[in-house]
Amino acid sequence: MGRARLMRDKADFVAYVEARSPRLLRTAYLLCRDWAQAEDLLQTTLVRVWRAWGRVGEHPDAYVSRVLVNTHLSWRSRFWRRELPTEAPPETVAPDDEIGMTDERAVLWAALGRLPPRQRAVLVLRFFEDLPESSVAEILNCSIGTVKSQSSKALAKLRIDPEIMPPTVASRVEGELR
Repeated sequence: MGRARLMRDKADFVAYVEARSPRLLRTAYLLCRDWAQAEDLLQTTLVRVWRAWGRVGEHPDAYVSRVLVNTHLSWRSRFWRRELPTEAPPETVAPDDEIGMTDERAVLWAALGRLPPRQRAVLVLRFFEDLPESSVAEILNCSIGTVKSQSSKALAKLRIDPEIMPPTVASRVEGELR
């Protein structure tokens, strides 16, 4: 009987991974903004989830998202020293884009990257994954009020980010804040 359950659990896990991997990989990328690191993050998350799969229950999305975010947050605090600063960013090739959306996305990604990891996680889960505040609170193991305040603080930081705002508006806002 134990072997039959293990085979059923394995089949359920494989089906879940096949169905959800693209979404989970996108979420991992939004959290760390690096495809290679996102793949490593997802792989580590799936290994951890597999170990607990028998206890996860019928609706594993919240559990898997929580493991993904917590793993990312623990990596951020542990691995940040491994980045090597360079004088100039590497050149990237973007497809031609008539209305400049590629440049705007790059500016937004850079601004998102300047947010603290928990604030970034809240914005990714709320606005990119389109999860309700209650689900984000469950995933991050915090209250709905904390999700709201972290979201508010993150959006406020993005609103006054000098890289996003036109220079004249940024200088006016900066003057008002002094």
